Amino acid sequence: MTTLTTVRPATAEVRPRRRVRREPTTRTLISEADLNRGHRRIVYWITLTVMAAAFALIFIFPLYWMVSGAMKTPAELAEPVPTLLPRTWHPETFATAWERLNLGRFLLNTAFYTAGIWLVTLVVDVAAAYALSKLRPVFGKVVLGLILASLMLPADALLVPKYLAVVDVPIFGVNLVDSPWALWLPAAANAFNIYVLKRFFDRIPGELLEAAAIDGAGRFRMLWSIVLPLSRPVLSVVSIFAIIGAWKDFLWPLLVLRDPQAQSLSVALSRLAFTGFVPQNEMFAALAIAGIPMIIIFMIFQRGILNGLSAGALKG
Repeated sequence: MTTLTTVRPATAEVRPRRRVRREPTTRTLISEADLNRGHRRIVYWITLTVMAAAFALIFIFPLYWMVSGAMKTPAELAEPVPTLLPRTWHPETFATAWERLNLGRFLLNTAFYTAGIWLVTLVVDVAAAYALSKLRPVFGKVVLGLILASLMLPADALLVPKYLAVVDVPIFGVNLVDSPWALWLPAAANAFNIYVLKRFFDRIPGELLEAAAIDGAGRFRMLWSIVLPLSRPVLSVVSIFAIIGAWKDFLWPLLVLRDPQAQSLSVALSRLAFTGFVPQNEMFAALAIAGIPMIIIFMIFQRGILNGLSAGALKG
């Protein structure tokens, strides 16, 4: 009898795979290995918590003091030793300040000026940045250098030239004092916004614009259909900075808005405060009301601000 021997094919020896330890993607000041040594992680988190609480207290306490001061009586605010909590709460002070100080009118004035500054700033700065980035005029680098040189000057040093230009507009000879254009036109000339927009436009591939030009698109169509849709992150940042800057601006509206009924909220509150006829608790309430819109806008769009500042490249 013949015995059949089954020959098994040689199989490769299966070796266990080694687990590759991946480094954490989040970059911190202290590496993960250093944190795992001894009690460093506990010390790290305690230090981080204390610093975060300290910074939060520094920024939040003035807001709390303003709101709590509005709910105190004028006599309690005049005491030499301030109280952390009001002895008696008076939330009706906000309604009283709204009616007596006519805050609704000044809020509408400020919103109108802010909307105009936002719109004019986007139109002028986007056009200037697009021309310097994609159209490349003959003396474009010289113009950009002069624009950036204005950033080296203090803002207060430009008040007198701006005021003289607004009082007697060159070439046209028009006086813009007490008109919205006295706020809108100077705000549009923002060197920082032009530089940020130009740097972002420079990162847009020229092949996209060349392909659009082959299809028959003009310069304006390229800007409207290609450049602006790709630039939404940086446009949101410029918009938010323009809105916040226009809302809280005080010195320039004080110079060009002389009509009390046409003043912005910050100028009107300062004028009412110097008259001495407004109680301190009502002034605190008015200041709290004036800050609510910007706090809401910042809380809603804070992620857009951070994403826009970090936007640097296009994802294909």
